[in-house]
Amino acid sequence: MFKHYTMNQVVLPLDLEVKLQENDIAFTVHELVESIPDEAFEEFLRQTGRPSYHPRMMMKIILCAYTQSVFSGRKIEALVKDSVRMMWLAQGYEPSYRTINRFRVHPAIDKLLRECFVQFRCQLVREKEIEEEAIFIDGTKIEANANKFTFVWRKSTEKYHAGLVEKSNAMYDELLQKEIIPEIERENPEELSIEEMEEIVKRLDEKIEEYDKKIQASDVGSERKKLRSQRRKPKQNRKQLMDMMERKQKYQRDMEIFGDRNSYSKTDPDATFMRMKDDYMKNGQLKAGYNVQVATEGQYALAYDVFPNPTDTRTLIPFLDHIEEKYFKLPKYIVADAGYGSEQNYEDIIGNRNRTPLITYNQYRKEKKKKHKENPFHVDNWEYDEEEDAFTCPNGKKVLFSYVSNRTDRNGFKRQFKVYECEDCSGCPLRSMCTKAKKGNNKKIYRNEKWESQKEYVREKLSDEKTGEIYGKRKIDVEPVFGFLKANLGFTRFSVRGKQKVTNELGFSLMAVNLRKYTAKNSKIVSGDGNNSTKTPPKINRFFIFNLSTLGGAYHFIAWNLFKLLFLASYVLASFL
Repeated sequence: MFKHYTMNQVVLPLDLEVKLQENDIAFTVHELVESIPDEAFEEFLRQTGRPSYHPRMMMKIILCAYTQSVFSGRKIEALVKDSVRMMWLAQGYEPSYRTINRFRVHPAIDKLLRECFVQFRCQLVREKEIEEEAIFIDGTKIEANANKFTFVWRKSTEKYHAGLVEKSNAMYDELLQKEIIPEIERENPEELSIEEMEEIVKRLDEKIEEYDKKIQASDVGSERKKLRSQRRKPKQNRKQLMDMMERKQKYQRDMEIFGDRNSYSKTDPDATFMRMKDDYMKNGQLKAGYNVQVATEGQYALAYDVFPNPTDTRTLIPFLDHIEEKYFKLPKYIVADAGYGSEQNYEDIIGNRNRTPLITYNQYRKEKKKKHKENPFHVDNWEYDEEEDAFTCPNGKKVLFSYVSNRTDRNGFKRQFKVYECEDCSGCPLRSMCTKAKKGNNKKIYRNEKWESQKEYVREKLSDEKTGEIYGKRKIDVEPVFGFLKANLGFTRFSVRGKQKVTNELGFSLMAVNLRKYTAKNSKIVSGDGNNSTKTPPKINRFFIFNLSTLGGAYHFIAWNLFKLLFLASYVLASFL
């Protein structure tokens, strides 16, 4: 015996909500988007043209699609037509993939996504999911939507540009020497500008036109042949100069695109070529990508930003500024790994922001090892005399203070070093193990007092029981977010180009990670105690199914008329609402 099944029956679903499970992720998406204030959607209003889809509905279907690892606009469109939860969120609307893609890259989406993260964090605070005591910061590299062999390198550009300058100067000198053109006024004697090249081309045009007139006026074949031979050189120079002008403009555009970077991709100029952990070529090949920075707590992504530089050290300060400006006030503790440990970052967090950095530095692990502590040739293990301001080397020689050295890095940050020099290294039996200085030179020590005090401060904080415990949570807090994003969600490559569009797509992806984790956690709570105060229970009375085949033949006519009356009554009532 089988359960009754037939395709020839009348089924009228009035509410798809009943088809969803009580703890379905669609409810979490719905509640999050509904919590966003109406003011955040004002930028999407249009005064003319056809009314657009409501941005709340568009946000819901895109976020829900991302939670299901669907990132393509066409696949999201198909999902709206096939998935029950997407049908419920869209409430019968079926936006096309073009509409979905246009919405995802809308300039106002950035602000709307930030509002999503702010509201989500407020909800976590209300439910005491996070403590607001610390934030955990880390970065990962995600491949850009760019072709692999479209790289442009700064060093190559500078090299070719220098060669172009040399060739153009040589050509100009040759033209002057042969008196083909008169001397022009130059701003920089070392390099011809674009305007100056245009002036030279203009003079060459005049010279060529002069030869043309002479050729037309001459009737002697040998003279015309001689004039054409003389005209050949200016025409060649003009062609070469036009090519140089085009190349020079290209190099100038390249340098503007580079900014502080060393490379960019032709298909996505905002992407930088960097080394990825996912080296599927197994040859260390650089790929175009973005450095994604995320701030987490409780394994939830609370803030994010995208940077073009591959190293994390120079991203911390602008990322913290971005968090304070766009998301929330920084908590007491800023936790990160050794990639963020630098004098500039410590100075900013301690001095400017009045926060506590729980950030190790590069040599932190090494300094704790027995091998380092027992190394007699390391300066940290040398005896120091504070009165004389001098160290004593393993051979018993004094290493005295010599002078102060100031250094400025390429980012403009200034460091001050105290330079110590050994009184005499000649004839020292330990010289080869102690120093790499050339023969005749004494060993020198460069010591940054501010950096040493900062390292001591960090060591003290990390050895403290409370702050050490907070730092110990770093790996189990921020690293799983990247695992959820890449392994579980399957987001390993951007599908859009340009930094702003990439930032928007990252926001959707990280919020999808948050929603999946939040829903899964609440589902376990609900299954454990049977209570669910945050989800709307299904309303069975909204769903009406009428199956004529279950009635006897004598009641078919009565049932069918009753069904029509109920349907028409519901239609009339609904039209008045």
